[in-house]
Amino acid sequence: MSANKREVGKMSCVVIPKGYLSRLSLYQTQKAIEVLKNAFQEEFRREMNLVRATAPLFVETESGLNDDLNGVERPVGFDVPAASCDAQIVHSLAKWKRMALHQYGFLPGKGIYTDMNAVRRDEELDNLHSIYVDQWDWEKVITPETRNIDTLQATVKSIVNCIVNVSEKVKLHFPAINVKLNRDVFFVTTQELEDRWPEKTPKEREDAIAKEHGTVFLMQIGGALKSGKPHDGRAPDYDDWSLNGDLLFWDEVLEKSIEISSMGIRVDAEAMNKQLEISGCNDRRRYPFHQMVLNNELPLTIGGGIGQSRLCMLLLGKAHIGEVQVSIWDSQTRRICKAAGVALL
Repeated sequence: MSANKREVGKMSCVVIPKGYLSRLSLYQTQKAIEVLKNAFQEEFRREMNLVRATAPLFVETESGLNDDLNGVERPVGFDVPAASCDAQIVHSLAKWKRMALHQYGFLPGKGIYTDMNAVRRDEELDNLHSIYVDQWDWEKVITPETRNIDTLQATVKSIVNCIVNVSEKVKLHFPAINVKLNRDVFFVTTQELEDRWPEKTPKEREDAIAKEHGTVFLMQIGGALKSGKPHDGRAPDYDDWSLNGDLLFWDEVLEKSIEISSMGIRVDAEAMNKQLEISGCNDRRRYPFHQMVLNNELPLTIGGGIGQSRLCMLLLGKAHIGEVQVSIWDSQTRRICKAAGVALL
């Protein structure tokens, strides 16, 4: 299925696949989202040995617990007069989850998952991106002996199995859906992709490798490659850049790769020291969270986030994230989607 790319305004870009027609009505879509989310949470919890936890919508600014993403996105902040502090709506729960596992006394092999809702005001608007972010955030305690690539890859395979199993369950309820996923994961590093396709952009490399293999885990994101540039930005204070990655699937509707999860083994004191120095972020050492990592006071963990709306998009064969979540869109996006029969919720 070919796609015609149409530019929409300065901050928006919508891709309307030629001949695209949703296989589900609006009513069926809402029912399918319910079936999918309920099935995935149960499958994921059982497979990963996780307990559901309650998570914050916002954190104190001075706690250092918010994720600064690529360092340029502005968090939504506000003052809290009754508590005499400032707060920020979370960008993600990467640091908070690790702190929670410490406070709750979780042992190795066990962890938590939660619904994470965030507002990313500076996000560009396109088929895959919205200012509203909804994820299943999860975190699990590991040991020094299991802090390695084998643990990372085994965890990725477990997550992919959950996703494919849920896809099959959803198709039993809604036979019109014909999404096909590859259960076998192809593991590759960002440097291997750059070596193979030095002339392509990072996103073009992701599309090429996902089209070739269907399901890909792209490892080692954050550090500079031989070209002198990183494949993509990563905050220096939660993932270990040598033990992280993105889970990509080939999306047949959009004919491009779609990132479903960003995850990794978290920094220990050595990795945090190194990455703060490389990133010029030594000022963060003053935050309580960072001090606890540097002093080896927090458990070693692995964790990540799984995009709820993106997973719904992929498994339901949708062309736009607005078909499975309610958000704000510019007028041109709404007009073009309406003309193409793409129903935004």
